Amino acid sequence: MKRWIQQLKFRTPHTYALLMGIITIACLLTYIIPAGEYDREEKNGQTLVISGSYKEVAQQGGSLFDIFRAIPEGLISGGEIVFYIFLVGGAFGIVHKTGAFETGVKYVMSQLGNFKVLMIPLTMTIFSILGFSIGLAEETIIFVPIGIIIARTLGYDALTGTSIVILGAASGFMGGMLNPFTVGVAQTVAEIPMFSGWGLRTIIYLFVLTAAITTVMLYAFKVKKDMSKSLVLELEQAENTNQTYEYSRFTKRQAAGLALIVGTIALNVFGIFKFSWSFNEMSANFLLAGLLAGLIGGLGINGTFDALIEGMKDILFGAMIVGFAKGIIVILENGKVIDTIVHGMSSVLSDVPASIVIIVMFVFQFFLNFFIPSGSGQALTTMPLMVPIADLLDINRQMTVLAFQYGDAISNILFPTSAILMGALAVAKISYVQWLKFAWKVIVLWVFICIAAMSIALMLNY
Repeated sequence: MKRWIQQLKFRTPHTYALLMGIITIACLLTYIIPAGEYDREEKNGQTLVISGSYKEVAQQGGSLFDIFRAIPEGLISGGEIVFYIFLVGGAFGIVHKTGAFETGVKYVMSQLGNFKVLMIPLTMTIFSILGFSIGLAEETIIFVPIGIIIARTLGYDALTGTSIVILGAASGFMGGMLNPFTVGVAQTVAEIPMFSGWGLRTIIYLFVLTAAITTVMLYAFKVKKDMSKSLVLELEQAENTNQTYEYSRFTKRQAAGLALIVGTIALNVFGIFKFSWSFNEMSANFLLAGLLAGLIGGLGINGTFDALIEGMKDILFGAMIVGFAKGIIVILENGKVIDTIVHGMSSVLSDVPASIVIIVMFVFQFFLNFFIPSGSGQALTTMPLMVPIADLLDINRQMTVLAFQYGDAISNILFPTSAILMGALAVAKISYVQWLKFAWKVIVLWVFICIAAMSIALMLNY
């Protein structure tokens, strides 16, 4: 009986299983929801929905085979994004293989002397920069052990070290000023200039990062003063090690590798604003930078390409999820039910103030991330729905990007379907419940900051 009860225990479904389930539901909806479409017009480089033009068309229900065909079609239609993720992951893997990241952190630690307490804000700021520039996500897992060593060396606990990495990257991911995986994809779908509106996003990012740093430092100081206050006290007692850093030499080759990545980020930003570069150009630049970093770092030709493949393997989960998520829209588009959904939602929201509509969009994106824990995947799934609704309700498209961006980013550190969060916690040996006891305060704080930011943006006609 006991074994039977244990078998009935709920297990969180695999993310891909959830997405397959949503695709199947989407296919069933093509039989239930009446097919319909709006007329559209091109204006100022945007395809706009014409209000009042909705009409029903012949029903086009999907077949069983369409459920599976939607995935390769989704991968093809999102190909630029999929391969960008692969190549950025590969380039990142090469630099990681040279030891540049770990040695660089250790070098900074050794230079701070009596000001080692600054490692918390400094490290979190660095991770946040990677978060808003290259969309640091899955890669955070490999830095968790380093964060823990830093924290224990300073007299804190493993939870402090883990939060330095997770919340640092999440703060930048939420800011998203130059993040091609979230803001870039969402703005591309919304047909507005990539990375436009970065000024307000930067201001909000500073508030978000400050809230995260303050939360971590207050907890860290409390733990250092009295280790019994640690939320992972049993773990610290079990480890019972006074970890210290071995300060290995930070070589010029490793510094050159990091400089190449930083230079590539800057070059891509310049190219986007100056030459309207897309994901293809950015992918090529990261591939070139990664290969050069490997050769300069002493990996050799074979070693460089081995590291490239390893980096791609590490990012596989996030890259392939784009195709699965895009498959949902493929089914709905082929069944011609998207416009019917848009028509129904816009009709319900037509008399609702724009300030409330934006919050509704934010909440929708927040909870949808339980099923689609991928920024680019969620953008490709939801923006085709949100943008027409915004057009019909006379809401600036930039606002729909903000609602998506903040809803997606905050929930990344909350839901157990996030492979990044659960992977990082597993490496740190921290339970999900222990994480929630620590993280709920900053999550609530971030929610209030983002709602206030969206309200201000709406008043400013952002």
